[in-house]
Amino acid sequence: MIVYEIENLCKTYQGQTQPANKNISLQIYQGEIFGILGDNGAGKSTLVRQMANLLKSDFGNITFFQQNITEARDLVQMNVGYMPQESGALNNLTVSEALYFTAHLRGMSRQDARKECEALLDTWQIGYLRHQPSSRLSGGQRRLLRLAVAIAGSPPVLILDEPTNDLDPQRRKLVWDILRRLNTEKGTTIILITHDAIEAEKAIQRVGIMVSGELVAVGRPSELKAKIDRILRLELFFSPENPPTLPSDLNYHFLEPGHWQVLLQWQQVTSTLNHLNLEQIDDFRLYSATLEDLYLHYATKP
Repeated sequence: MIVYEIENLCKTYQGQTQPANKNISLQIYQGEIFGILGDNGAGKSTLVRQMANLLKSDFGNITFFQQNITEARDLVQMNVGYMPQESGALNNLTVSEALYFTAHLRGMSRQDARKECEALLDTWQIGYLRHQPSSRLSGGQRRLLRLAVAIAGSPPVLILDEPTNDLDPQRRKLVWDILRRLNTEKGTTIILITHDAIEAEKAIQRVGIMVSGELVAVGRPSELKAKIDRILRLELFFSPENPPTLPSDLNYHFLEPGHWQVLLQWQQVTSTLNHLNLEQIDDFRLYSATLEDLYLHYATKP
């Protein structure tokens, strides 16, 4: 079943000449984990806010379970758990109050909402914060709370904007483990924005890549990577004061000082390695395409 049907969606913010997103058409299916990749300013957050019925579109149409979201506002509110990157709505509540009231507002009885609160405190390992005001939490703690609030009451659809930002590796693993379990055991449809293509590749089933407000590619990572399966990733490590010289037909992607990434066609590998001055290279690594490379391929495509 189609959960979201998006047709020719466009949005331009007041005072801006370039649209935040334009002509977005997309279908999201029940029970899938759908990832949205894109740089800052690509239009990702605008798109999910439109899907959560928090931002009016200039043009286009969004249906949720075959109903227009502008005509069935309660349907989205009661069935979508939305986690924004930032939220001041919880600041005046303690952690347990935020979870209890969210579950209760989503239709749970007071007794069931209290049980849900306890279960979420345990699941997200934030029980020790139950009496803390949300405004006093650290960035990572606030993100875990926003995730728990989105899930409270077990909505069938989750929309999560950068769910693993500000989290240490242990908590990031916790997030991905819980999301996979929700999807597998409850059939929860999960739509998420992420910058971490490497982590996302382990969980998402389909991906949409956004560049400058446009959806430039949609599909399963394996299907999209098959279209660029002749692409390899070359990582170069060197002293920042003495960068290597590349063949004139190649461009590098800056990762950090002394660390470049270069995308190569198979037939370019030998000539590129022969061209490099090994005295300028501390180390190099050659990989087959990843989801991150897939994004870079589309993001840098002329």
